[in-house]
Amino acid sequence: MADRTTNDNTVSSQPQKTIEDFDPPQKPKRNKYAFACAILASMTSILLGYDIGVMSGAAIYIKDDLKITDVEVEVLLGILNLYSLIGSAAAGRTSDWVGRRYTIVLAGAIFFVGALLMGFATNYAFLMFGRFVAGIGVGYALMIAPVYTAEVSPASSRGFLTSFPEVFINSGILLGYVSNYAFSKLPKHLGWRLMLGVGAIPSIFLAVGVLAMPESPRWLVMQGRLGDATRVLDKTSDSKEESMLRLADIKEAAGIPEHCTDDVVQVAKRSKGQDVWKELLLHPTPAIRHILICAIGIHFFQQASGIDAVVLYSPRIFEKAGITNDDKKLLCTVAVGFVKTVFILVATFFVDKVGRRPLLLASVAGMILSLIGLGLGLTIIDQNHGRIMWAAVLCITMVLLYVAFFSIGMGPITWVYSSEIFPLKLRAQGCSLGVAMNRVVSGVLSMTFISLYEAITIGGAFFLYAAIATVAWVFFFIMLPETHGRTLEDMEVLFGKFHKWRKANALLKQKKNLSHGDGNTNNGQVQLGTKGQVN
Repeated sequence: MADRTTNDNTVSSQPQKTIEDFDPPQKPKRNKYAFACAILASMTSILLGYDIGVMSGAAIYIKDDLKITDVEVEVLLGILNLYSLIGSAAAGRTSDWVGRRYTIVLAGAIFFVGALLMGFATNYAFLMFGRFVAGIGVGYALMIAPVYTAEVSPASSRGFLTSFPEVFINSGILLGYVSNYAFSKLPKHLGWRLMLGVGAIPSIFLAVGVLAMPESPRWLVMQGRLGDATRVLDKTSDSKEESMLRLADIKEAAGIPEHCTDDVVQVAKRSKGQDVWKELLLHPTPAIRHILICAIGIHFFQQASGIDAVVLYSPRIFEKAGITNDDKKLLCTVAVGFVKTVFILVATFFVDKVGRRPLLLASVAGMILSLIGLGLGLTIIDQNHGRIMWAAVLCITMVLLYVAFFSIGMGPITWVYSSEIFPLKLRAQGCSLGVAMNRVVSGVLSMTFISLYEAITIGGAFFLYAAIATVAWVFFFIMLPETHGRTLEDMEVLFGKFHKWRKANALLKQKKNLSHGDGNTNNGQVQLGTKGQVN
């Protein structure tokens, strides 16, 4: 009997294989706490979206009420993007100084003041001053939302959560279009002021909501507050093991020895932002140079391919297509906003499943075809000097297809990609450079669209944007590696080979396969991201 018991114990001590052991690893469930943090942070982006959407329709009534020229309309619509450079340039240092959380509060407060100034504007100069203040708030919001979201997100859903700022930009655009239509029935002098003034309302909700947010764990580590950072990471990670690994990666990047486990530690001055610009711009490593080229390039092409021309000037595009009634033009813009919002929501669920590169390349290819179709339709209508029904339908369809393709890839992935590739100590300033490029190109495009289409015809303008989008597709295909499933602190391994990045990607695949073969460990390291999927 004793022998039998001994044999049973020997057998039971050996690991028993079951059918479940051969199942693929399950994806971790969405972290609800990180989800809520990402939503609150990304609400800052609704401020820019609302301004873009509402100005497209308000410009019609502002031009008539204040008796301004087309050039003044161009400047009015596009200048906010250049003003936002001040905010985005200051946001990197501000967020390192006071924290990501209070930088979000500051963005909302500044935009609140700007929206009120625009709503009470009595002349063009007063209105431009309101645009200046609002623009600074928008610059802050654009930089800090994706940075904060990337820093609180677990790797398994980083792309999903970091695409939220673009979701809220599109939601804001839709709200702006709806506001245009809702207030268009009011007297001309009152309608556009209410359109602009109600933009202050979202910033109030933002200021209240941010009180429930934790500080970024990466910023806390940079301040030496390891205890607070650990508590945030435990809440925002998919597992305790991932939380420990994320903390170890951040400590390493911040220059804190691994054996330091006190709640508060002394941090070297270098990790608090000094010499960052020198390391980023003057003496970058090959990896940092590659990262910088990719981040600035993706922001440049996002705007240079014409999205703001379509969104800001959609009433004029529809007028050129033969729709002359103001109500119908505004309803068409609402349709544009609705399509953009729906497709950005679709994109958020695919960015962590399909990966960044496939969505981005498919998106830009669709944009190229849509821009060619739109240019063709507008050219036919322009040359025939009359309304051609099939060409008008083609133009409206191509505009809707263009914003749909933009929203499934180019729109959200620009923010996801640029916020996740920079190392910790360079992230805030690196992202602010990307946002600066984004806003400069957006401002130039917005302030030249009317002059451009008067010079080369409106169809020619969209053929030009199609050519730029084609260059963008080639750039993305050659230069941008896939980052899906990679840890934030591992990006320097993937970058630095420029167009030969596929070799580094192959090494990371090999390392990942080996770690899976050794029980998902590799020298004590746990691979983050979507398990069981090779990128």
